[in-house]
Amino acid sequence: MTTSTRSIRRGRRLAVAFALLVVAPATVALLPAATSGQSLSSIQSRLGVARGKLQHLRGREQVLTGDISALSGRIRALKAEIGTLRRRERKVAYTLASKRAQLARVRARYQEEHERYLRLRRKLGRAQNVLAGRLVAIYKSDQPDFLTVVLEADGFRDMLVRADYMSRIGAQDSAIVDRVRELKQLSARKRALLLELKNQAQDAVNAIEAQQRALQETRAGIEARQGDLAAARHSKQGVLASTHSKRKDLEGDVAALEAASAQVTNQLRFGGSQPAGPIKQGQGGYIWPVNGPVVSPFGMRWGRLHAGVDISAPAGTPVRASASGRVAIAGWMGGYGNYTCIQHGGGIATCYAHQSSIGVSVGQSVRQGQVIGSSGCTGHCLGPHVHFEVRVNGTPVDPMGYL
Repeated sequence: MTTSTRSIRRGRRLAVAFALLVVAPATVALLPAATSGQSLSSIQSRLGVARGKLQHLRGREQVLTGDISALSGRIRALKAEIGTLRRRERKVAYTLASKRAQLARVRARYQEEHERYLRLRRKLGRAQNVLAGRLVAIYKSDQPDFLTVVLEADGFRDMLVRADYMSRIGAQDSAIVDRVRELKQLSARKRALLLELKNQAQDAVNAIEAQQRALQETRAGIEARQGDLAAARHSKQGVLASTHSKRKDLEGDVAALEAASAQVTNQLRFGGSQPAGPIKQGQGGYIWPVNGPVVSPFGMRWGRLHAGVDISAPAGTPVRASASGRVAIAGWMGGYGNYTCIQHGGGIATCYAHQSSIGVSVGQSVRQGQVIGSSGCTGHCLGPHVHFEVRVNGTPVDPMGYL
């Protein structure tokens, strides 16, 4: 792959990366064809659009920075809200544990009372069975009843003794039955009270568990939102990084051109043999290095000085010396690519950038119109053209005043 081809492709990548032109690389390569059908105003219009897109890139970076800052603020707020919910969850969990312990104690007491109730019921049943059995036995054995026992008493005293004895037997059986029945009723009431307490405790546990689930669901929702915001922030950070990288690349390209321009300025300012004389702008006398339209004029561009004019020309077009003189610079010069400068006397020099090849060497004398190289797209450029400069004591001036 030739140096010219690599430079052309690099120029195309820059064009795409910074969204300066909404055209295909093949279209970029055909920019010099304006002379055969494409008007100069159309090319200048494209350049205006390109400058606007560069400005949009800078504005986009500011917007992304603001968006990321806003997302970070929202994420911090959600993080604080999640912390508050977690503290509430801990309190609810503590209350829930206390209520569950209380419910366990009530359940244990209820179980004990229930078992006691069952024992009393069984005891009452046995007492009733004993009493019923005794009555049945008396009936079957034809034993005398209370009246017979009294009438068969041996005297009044014996009758009283017998009557008292029979009454005590009946009273004792009745007391046993009544006591067991009373204990059974008491146990039933206590069991009912404990059942109510158990239900209340269970309701409290259920309510706290519901509150705990609600807090967990709320926290999970907020965490999901936090995750979405973090993902959005990460995506925007990626876009911002890409945008920032593109902007830095562009600034680096411009800085490289400025550094090269400063270097040329110093070389021409201190390397010339004749002092500067009064220059009459617009008198002409210099010829165009190539035939083609000016696609980017001299002046401020993207906030910096564009130190020359860009003249569209197909790659490989012969580049001619604008005037006779001596070659002061011939070689690679940063963003200018292959760069040639010719001193013409009086502190005036002409320079030719982005050449695909250089056909002269430093110190060589050239005549006006002599081929000094070929047009191309080396260094930082968007397509084949010749960047033409006129410098006075190394300081760039508008070349159109000399052409």
